[in-house]
Amino acid sequence: NQPRRTPLRALLSVYDKTGLTDFARALHDSGYALVSTGGTQAAIANAGIPVQHVEDLTGFPEILDGRVKSLHPAIYGGILARRDIAEHNAQLAEHGIGTIDVVASNLYPFVDTVSRPDATLIDALENIDIGGPTMIRGAAKNFPHVIVVVDPADYGWIAERLAAGEDLTQDERRSLARKAFQHVALYDTTISQYLGEDALELDETTFGFSRLSTLRYGENPHQQAGLYAAPLSSGGIVRAKQLHGIDMSYTNYLDADAAWRVVADFDQPAATVIKHTNPCGLAVHDDQPTAYRHAFEGDSVSAYGGIVAFNSHAHRCDRAGNARRPVRHIIAPAYEEAALDVLRRRRRTRLLEVQPASGPQEGLDVRLVSGGALVQQTDDIAESPADWKVVTEREPTDAELADLTFAWKAAKHIKSNTIVLAKDNTLVGMGAGQPNRVVSVHLALRIAEDKAKGSVLASDAFFPFADNIEMAAAGGITAIAEPGGSIRDDEVIAAANEHNIAMLFTGTRHFRH
Repeated sequence: NQPRRTPLRALLSVYDKTGLTDFARALHDSGYALVSTGGTQAAIANAGIPVQHVEDLTGFPEILDGRVKSLHPAIYGGILARRDIAEHNAQLAEHGIGTIDVVASNLYPFVDTVSRPDATLIDALENIDIGGPTMIRGAAKNFPHVIVVVDPADYGWIAERLAAGEDLTQDERRSLARKAFQHVALYDTTISQYLGEDALELDETTFGFSRLSTLRYGENPHQQAGLYAAPLSSGGIVRAKQLHGIDMSYTNYLDADAAWRVVADFDQPAATVIKHTNPCGLAVHDDQPTAYRHAFEGDSVSAYGGIVAFNSHAHRCDRAGNARRPVRHIIAPAYEEAALDVLRRRRRTRLLEVQPASGPQEGLDVRLVSGGALVQQTDDIAESPADWKVVTEREPTDAELADLTFAWKAAKHIKSNTIVLAKDNTLVGMGAGQPNRVVSVHLALRIAEDKAKGSVLASDAFFPFADNIEMAAAGGITAIAEPGGSIRDDEVIAAANEHNIAMLFTGTRHFRH
């Protein structure tokens, strides 16, 4: 009771026809009878390669505008039958079904379709592949007996092995099956995200990414790393256009993303300098070169060798006074040609052109933890200083309120415990990542030095003790914004009143771990 398998048989049904005819010819020359569907069958036949239409094998025509063409026992029996089970072979023989030994398939271009501005829901639904994923999953399930191919990049080496009369090893078959299941999983994840963007609504969720490049290493040389993109997303650092400079590293991407997120949060022209994902310099000003100069002067020591980002077209900044200061890379949504001419003279400085990111995953913050993941909404709550509460005897001046608004927005981009000192819409000192808040205040004042006098302070969370206020007052701070909510708020407010400091409670915390 052996299955009817007079020749070896390969089923080819692909949307992406890259390398198709060469692969089909190689299979034919290696003794495989070819079976195919629709446009794939036409492409192979037009190349002069013998190929059988799938309906000749099933005895049933394509129906419903091609929605049903391969869903038939003559196809799936041949794919799913285990050759090492006698009963399976007997059933194939009883029903006149031959085995299928190679399945090559890739899927309708769902992402390309829904990315068109004029794409409708009907367009999206019509580009959800049904037969392709089913064939791929069936072949991958039975990989010990069926070679499944979803990536045209694999055609060449598989064809060479089969042409030489060599079978694929079980490890190679298993690897192809893994790739196939992942191909379908990403496809299904993309469809789910298109139908509803809020992953937190569901008890089950997946996140899908496609590798854009392999990086030399991760944070350290012994760690492997890669750069991946979300299929339905556009813009952002992942899809940045590199205009100049050496290849980006893992930490370069981390710092670049931090820099871009900071400046993208401001409406006014903004410039920032990033070191180890924290802004050590940040300023906003209607004149971009001025913002650039102020950002560097906020902490000129730390700014050396930093990452610079703008949220507006990059201009020539010769008159900024620090145009020759070394920077690792510069990020902007666009560059003036005069700026590019100057910046391209810096051999090691990377120039990135970045557009705002959009897509279903942009509103989420995903952290892998042992055994799973933490998922939360990104910290992009809309806030207005008009909603803040003045809790001290003295109200802030208009200038202090403007600086507090700037400092408060800056604080949410710096690692907790966060203290930001600002003056004239410029970050003049910051303390980040400390185990207690008073140390962050101390560090911010030490960095600011004389610039602390007359500056304002923002704290990402409440002050647990009044000693923070005493230290701030000694450094010359005149106004403070913090969330409030401590059991010692009364003591903190009293200390602020004692030193004639204006204090506002924002009612919102901005932890960043």
